[in-house]
Amino acid sequence: MAEHSQQPSSDSSPVRLKRALSLWNLIIIGIVIIQPIAPMGIYGVINNEARGHVVTTILIAMVAMLFTAISYGKMARAYPSAGSAYTYVGREIHPALGYVTGWAMVMDYILNPLICTVICSELARNIFPSVPYWALAVAFAGMFTALNLRAIQTSARINEALAAGMTIVVVIFFAFVIRSLWGWHQHGAAFFTQPFYDPTTFDFHRVFRGTSLAVLTYIGFDAISTFSEEAENPRRDILLATVLVCVITGILSSLEVYAAQLVWGGKPFPQEMLESAFPLVARQVGGFFLFHLLNFTILIANVGSGMGAQLAAARLLYGMGRSDALPRGFFGAIEPRHRIPMNNVLLIGAIALTGAFFISYERGVELLNFGAFIAFMGVNAAAFVRFFWRAPEKRWTNLVFPLLGFAICFFIWLNLSRPAKIAGGVWILVGIAYGAVKTRGFQASLVRFDMPADE
Repeated sequence: MAEHSQQPSSDSSPVRLKRALSLWNLIIIGIVIIQPIAPMGIYGVINNEARGHVVTTILIAMVAMLFTAISYGKMARAYPSAGSAYTYVGREIHPALGYVTGWAMVMDYILNPLICTVICSELARNIFPSVPYWALAVAFAGMFTALNLRAIQTSARINEALAAGMTIVVVIFFAFVIRSLWGWHQHGAAFFTQPFYDPTTFDFHRVFRGTSLAVLTYIGFDAISTFSEEAENPRRDILLATVLVCVITGILSSLEVYAAQLVWGGKPFPQEMLESAFPLVARQVGGFFLFHLLNFTILIANVGSGMGAQLAAARLLYGMGRSDALPRGFFGAIEPRHRIPMNNVLLIGAIALTGAFFISYERGVELLNFGAFIAFMGVNAAAFVRFFWRAPEKRWTNLVFPLLGFAICFFIWLNLSRPAKIAGGVWILVGIAYGAVKTRGFQASLVRFDMPADE
């Protein structure tokens, strides 16, 4: 793609976004989006699947995400104003494959508020044990919907304050763990290496099953590519920030789950307490105070995620409706007072509430990761095609990095549970059937999945 030449400004020039984000700003934004407590909500599920090897799954997932992050960063250079897996795959490989990638993204966007509703309801039961799950699910799904209908938006400063507060909670947790384990060196070196590898419970298949869930820890790093037009040096900083955010997230998450495993060991959590696993670990070293501090922190983090995810899903459906990919009258409508896609917000809220009674947190995460891995594989493939296959100069890094990223993501995707692959496969088949009908047997232009820009 030809580079846009810079032209002198004039009165007729369009207003452009201000390039004010440094590398450090981009890193902070990425960490805020992912959250400093990213692995805590999914900790119990990974622990039971991987037989205690949570830190190992987090590190394997980091390697996979690093190669994919490089591909995202390079593609963001090529498409600085349209950063999405759908765009990259559709333009570099084939529109039909871009369509499949976009359809998988729709599933991710819809499932995110659903799993946030589930985990918020379960965590709230630790605070209000007498309130039934169904009432809490109704309350949280209703709250997400009501606040989004009022066009409530969390500012960047509030997000940064929340991230700082979560970081303080993590430090407090580390302090309690260190105090609890002080003097445990008499157990020998094996005690401190057991979280990485326990020969009595290690199983490759179970570890990679856990890794397929642990990837949720890193979901959101790709959002950095959407700031290309506001970065001071996008050609350098978007790639660096994406990779560094993955590394920082991986290191911090590994330390968190490593500390938890030293306390809890590799024993499984009760099925009904999977979402509260990390607070249970905290209670073991910090009692009632630390249990409720961690429980409340994870709850608040998921409330923010649920609200943001619902609004993002509504915007994606609005973009599809506006481009006639979905019925414009319903999905492309804007409520005039608050200027929001009200129909879509209500629809996503209804799906989140209904799904919270039929889909467990674990199954929801697996389905979300089913679509995420399709997008990750697509971006790696697009990077390979653009920067190696079609490039006049063949550099080995442009061959090895995307192929490794694709291969690792594909292998982890294969280790998703059978029910998740069946349900995800059905979703993809439904999308292909819908695309065939919408385009009259793929004779017309394919459905668009562009996220509408802020107006």
